[in-house]
Amino acid sequence: MPLPTGRATRAGTAAARGAHPVHGTITGPVVLIGFGSIGKGVLPLIERHLQFDRSRLTVIDPQDKDRHLVDQRGYRYLQMPLTPGNYRETLTRLLSEGGGQGFCINLSVDTSSLDLMKLCRELGALYIDTVTEPWAGFYFDPEARTAERTNHVLREAVLKERKRAPGGPTAVSCCGANPGMVSWLLKQALVDIARDTGHPVDAPTTRKGWARLMRDLGVKGVHVAERDTQRAATPKPANVFRNTWSVEGFLSEGFQPAELGWGTHETWKPRTARRHKSGSRAAIYLEQPGAATRVRTWCPGSGPQFGFLVTHNEAISIADYYTVKEKGKVVYRPTSHYAYHPSDDAVLSLHELFGAGGRIQDRLEIVDERDIVEGRDELGVLVYGHARNAYWYGSRLSIDEARRLAPHQNATGLQVSSAVLAGMVWALENPQQGIVEADEMDFRRCLEIQTPYLGPVEGHYTDWTPLTGRPGLFKERLDTRDPWQFRNILVRD
Repeated sequence: MPLPTGRATRAGTAAARGAHPVHGTITGPVVLIGFGSIGKGVLPLIERHLQFDRSRLTVIDPQDKDRHLVDQRGYRYLQMPLTPGNYRETLTRLLSEGGGQGFCINLSVDTSSLDLMKLCRELGALYIDTVTEPWAGFYFDPEARTAERTNHVLREAVLKERKRAPGGPTAVSCCGANPGMVSWLLKQALVDIARDTGHPVDAPTTRKGWARLMRDLGVKGVHVAERDTQRAATPKPANVFRNTWSVEGFLSEGFQPAELGWGTHETWKPRTARRHKSGSRAAIYLEQPGAATRVRTWCPGSGPQFGFLVTHNEAISIADYYTVKEKGKVVYRPTSHYAYHPSDDAVLSLHELFGAGGRIQDRLEIVDERDIVEGRDELGVLVYGHARNAYWYGSRLSIDEARRLAPHQNATGLQVSSAVLAGMVWALENPQQGIVEADEMDFRRCLEIQTPYLGPVEGHYTDWTPLTGRPGLFKERLDTRDPWQFRNILVRD
């Protein structure tokens, strides 16, 4: 049974009324790389909430499917892919012209986030992306060892660059809905849990303070628990991969090995689990694709559900950020991972794909706001193992609300694009912070910017655990002493 807190924030009223506050000014050129489902949604939010010179905005994308949305606004459109051979010349020219501090918004696939980030900082421009993306070929390289295709490796390369060149122009790494927004929701969830368990606290101001708060609350782990119930008017045809956001992005991360931040309370590891030999070592990876790995989780609308353990940057960054060390030794770390139930069409698409031996379908299709007839995207953090058992805190945005709040958005896309807007505003207000992750940003300021686009933002306590509702018809190797062991969460064959 869910135990609601009774504290829901009805967001979106100001945006729905058409009152769009201006949150900042971009003094230089604006370059938007990628004009897929998220790029189309971000552009109107930038227009609403940021001041900039419209003659100095350029969109770059290798396709021209939605070019008319750019042309009708009078912006420049470069139909071309960015590659290792042309990105430096192209972006240097665009971000250097006309003076002021430029802003690069990278929402593309197959472009190296690290290379683009480094160039922007050389040029003095601000930068933001939603994922640490590599150049084409990384995700599907048959010669690469499994460990080399992980998000742990991609993240460590960014952290290495931050250590090499600290400070300087702000580059926000991995700031969409997740990774991104969920890190801000997690901090609010911890403050809520502290209040509701009789230990009210002011929000910590340091990383160590947040890690100690999580430890002292008895938190064992965090699921980024998501359920997408949006559906189109017509059923998914055969040999078509449908999704409510980038199909290429979903396939790329789905074919990566499953990854999760590995908590100090865990007493068992899957036989396919492997540890990294360098870096933070906050995470483990499994020798199996994330989109074929299921876990048990909970969301307020559906209740108990299976989710896919798809790798994401936040699974590693959260575990790393909330680590407590004493005398150089890790004494506390939460388990953290994505637990994603995509739309039913996407689930069917995955079954079809893996059933065909991993052969990707001939047609890739995004179900956008014009095709969807009903549904919502519930995306939040399920914080578990504390005195109140488990607490889900997040956005429950419906397709109808998304349509009212902003153009060119379904519920999934608006959760992402509004997080990009929040990250851009934070960067403009903090332009010399160097390379940062969402966990390190001002969660209250970012949520203040984003919440008008999130629909109801709610907190729900639940007494559900991964041991709840097991039929008991087959023998299972469970840990009944501690329901929140990963042994009980992972769905095993």
